[in-house]
Amino acid sequence: MTFTQEPRAAVRARPAAEGAVLDVVVPVYNEEADLGPCVRRLHAHLSAHFPYPFRITVADNASVDGTRAVAEALAAELAGVEVVHLAEKGRGRALRAAWSASPAPVLAYMDVDLSTDLAALLPLVAPLISGHSDLAIGTRLARTSRVVRGAKREVISRGYNLLLRGTLAVRFSDAQCGFKAIRADVAAELLPLVRDTGWFFDTELLVLAQRAGLRIHEVPVDWVDDPDSRVDIVATALADLRGIGRLARALLTGALPLPRLRAQLGRAPLSAPPAQVPVGLPRQLARFAAVGVASTVAYLVIFVVARGPLGAQPANLLALLLTAVANTAANRRLTFGVTGRRHAGRHHLQGLLAFALGLALTSGALAVLHAVTAPPRAVELVVLVAANLAATALRFLLLRLAMHHRP
Repeated sequence: MTFTQEPRAAVRARPAAEGAVLDVVVPVYNEEADLGPCVRRLHAHLSAHFPYPFRITVADNASVDGTRAVAEALAAELAGVEVVHLAEKGRGRALRAAWSASPAPVLAYMDVDLSTDLAALLPLVAPLISGHSDLAIGTRLARTSRVVRGAKREVISRGYNLLLRGTLAVRFSDAQCGFKAIRADVAAELLPLVRDTGWFFDTELLVLAQRAGLRIHEVPVDWVDDPDSRVDIVATALADLRGIGRLARALLTGALPLPRLRAQLGRAPLSAPPAQVPVGLPRQLARFAAVGVASTVAYLVIFVVARGPLGAQPANLLALLLTAVANTAANRRLTFGVTGRRHAGRHHLQGLLAFALGLALTSGALAVLHAVTAPPRAVELVVLVAANLAATALRFLLLRLAMHHRP
């Protein structure tokens, strides 16, 4: 028995000759050692626990070792394993090619290191097969997720997702987890609009889906980080920042056909939003403090990543600007209970004023510090944290006045 896609409805039973319900893509680059164990384990799990026909596609993007030969041997050995070879590198490019060519109605991908527990695969794709959701992502940031990874990667991941919430107003929790799925009819509409061919591909796809009014299902996952990961964190972070800027510009200028996508794919809004409950001063202070801590962590992550290639003052400017936008958006929604676009421009202008004050304080602190001595990086961070605390108190007063506190 097999299934085929019917837009906006459940995937229904069809004769078995029509192919697989699910296509799991494994994008690889120079993974000759890990590819065989990964695909065999994935194939055994799907054969034992997945109740529908499936296939596995190895997307080899320009490997220069024996990865392609290993992939072709697996395809000859295991039923339902296919191989796609690309002449150029890029995880996003590999996913676009494999998903675009697949006949399956539900498309997924996972990293070759299988950091995610495979028990989450069926919960990931079941809402797409039923028609309940349009995309699905694994999240390592849910309370019930169980994650084993170093503090550095934990801080970077949480800082990046906080930055996305502030700059692009995303509502999904984990953009980077290498464990995602999408309905094929949705992919056919969104993939031509995704420009990134590397690691930002996932984020761009999810932002477009959210803006188009699609439903994104999240599955808490058990995750064990691969200590042998070959991802260049600095290069990836800088590429992600460029991607955020490009995508934000496209959204602001109306360069993307979002009205057409919403009309074609989006779900109808509910009849009436719930009434907003005013937030008192004690709760405002508590929420503002929580947002401030998260913003400071994001600021330090961006500063540390950008400090090497840009220098101290440009890195400080970039980190402050990005986190100021994120901080204003988060406080607007969470601290002061303001939703919708009304007065959003004025609120962000007020946030930029707070940014200017923070820039003056932190840049002045850096200038004085460097005039006195040549400080180690740790001393720089301590001084910047102290200056940010002073700027935080001013930011709360300015934002509270701007957003018309309601007792």
